[in-house]
Amino acid sequence: MCIYPSRTHRVCLHCRVSYKGSIGVGSGRCVRCAGELIDAGPHLEVPRRADTAGWRALTAVLDSGLTFYGGCCGTGPGYRPRTPREVRERLGLAEREGIPVADALATADPADSRTLAAMRH
Repeated sequence: MCIYPSRTHRVCLHCRVSYKGSIGVGSGRCVRCAGELIDAGPHLEVPRRADTAGWRALTAVLDSGLTFYGGCCGTGPGYRPRTPREVRERLGLAEREGIPVADALATADPADSRTLAAMRH
C-alpha cells in the first residue's frame, strides 16, 4: 500500500518562505509580499531563510520546472542540487552536452557517461 503525503510546500522565492498546504489546492499568494506562491512539492527540504546559497539553488531548480514531487511509496523526487556550485556544474553540463536544463539539474553525477548517454536519447 502506497502512502503519499497529503500536504505540499508552497514557496515564495522573493521572501524566502515556505507554507504547507493541501495537495491539489491552488497555489495562493504570499502573506508577506502578495506574490504568487510556487507549488514545490511535499519532499522539499526548505533552506533556512539566512541560507542565501540554498535559496539560489532552489530558485534555479524551481525556475527550470523541476519540483519535489516523488514517485510511489515515498521514493522522493530524485536528485536536486542544493548549492550554487552544483547548479553551475549542471548548467555547464546542459550547455556542453545539449541536454535540457531540467534534465541536467536532475543528474546526480554529471561525470557519469551512462547517465549522459541516456539523456541524449
